[in-house]
Amino acid sequence: MLAVLALLCAFFALATYHDENPTGAAAGRALAADLKGRTGVIIVQSQDSEGEAFARSLEEALSKAGTPARGTLSGDPPTVRAALERVAAAEPLGVVATTRACADWTLFEALKAEAPACAGLEVVTPRTVRGSTFLSSSNLRNIADQISVIAIMAVGMTLVIITGGIDLSVGSLLAFGSVTAAWMIAHMGGVGAGPGALLLASVATILLCGLVGSVNGAMVTLFKVPPFISSLAMMQVTSGLAFIVSGGLSIFDIPRSFVWLGRGADLGGLPNAVALMALIYVAAHIVMSQTRIGRNIYALGGNFEAARLSGISTRKVLMLVYSISGVMAGVGGVITTSQLRAGSATYGAMYELYVIAAVVVGGASLSGGEGRIFGTLIGALIIGVIRNGMNLMDVEPYLQKVVLGLVILGAVLLDMLKRKRWNKAGA
Repeated sequence: MLAVLALLCAFFALATYHDENPTGAAAGRALAADLKGRTGVIIVQSQDSEGEAFARSLEEALSKAGTPARGTLSGDPPTVRAALERVAAAEPLGVVATTRACADWTLFEALKAEAPACAGLEVVTPRTVRGSTFLSSSNLRNIADQISVIAIMAVGMTLVIITGGIDLSVGSLLAFGSVTAAWMIAHMGGVGAGPGALLLASVATILLCGLVGSVNGAMVTLFKVPPFISSLAMMQVTSGLAFIVSGGLSIFDIPRSFVWLGRGADLGGLPNAVALMALIYVAAHIVMSQTRIGRNIYALGGNFEAARLSGISTRKVLMLVYSISGVMAGVGGVITTSQLRAGSATYGAMYELYVIAAVVVGGASLSGGEGRIFGTLIGALIIGVIRNGMNLMDVEPYLQKVVLGLVILGAVLLDMLKRKRWNKAGA
């Protein structure tokens, strides 16, 4: 799976390789290098955040180089033209440094043709560079942000699938957790809610979702309801509850500070949601590989009757894994609410598909007894890379569903073929 992930990244990197024009601060720094030693440079910027960043970085770079800019002009084309004419009245214009978007303004050619003091005007822009949209830092961060919720939910699904079960309720449970967290925050101060209220709402939501997961486990263990049926029913229940709690409307009464979890990046630019995801995966890997609980989960999925006869409390193990699945869905709901600064019953649609796909593609067997935590992380990355890459290549959403379905089918077929070979070897 790691090799597949590497191949997918290489494919999308090449498929999205193209000429691009630097923008913002990067464009300013790049142009400053080309203007080294040039004096009397006039900077022309557009009236937006990227134009301001371009001008600011170019001014700083030219000043450090000992050749400060003659001035910086901003505004629409008529305003900039009038300003250039005033500057040219004092001293003939030499170099105008601007972005490629501003360089397309016809005023520069008009000035050179109509104003003698502007005849030698030279318009300089950042050079075009070749690069991959897929490998850009902003896109890689976008992939990490996109998979964080799915990957976290996939931890709980991995445990469930290792035991031979399935949990179809995680998508609806995410929506329920989202509106519950938003509803609690709205009733504990709303946009004026303090850190304590935000923490209390988040923890209460996660625990409530864990309780819903334990109900799933109780249906499976105490009443012997098949996991597929139990979780399917719970999917409908939690979806309905989400709409009841929210009244069918999105809840926006949330303070801006709550986005810290979903959008913040306090660890050297690493998004906080991704950092939390990494922490959860490390903890889950340790539990599954180094503790008795982990060994019991694998034993239960490998041979349920043998595990029971060996003294393992199968009911407790199943209750635990379904509760953890609920907790992870609750964490996903809180993060989603933080990322979007809103709670809605429509969140989480089709997430159960993506979560199950991540686990299966990561090498877990739907028959139970096999699966690795970090394999699930790789599976989530594969799903995220495929979705992101197809979006960058403007693949239609309907075709994306076809591709994702084929990926899941391929992963299941590979698992079945592998087990078939093992059975033949054992015979």
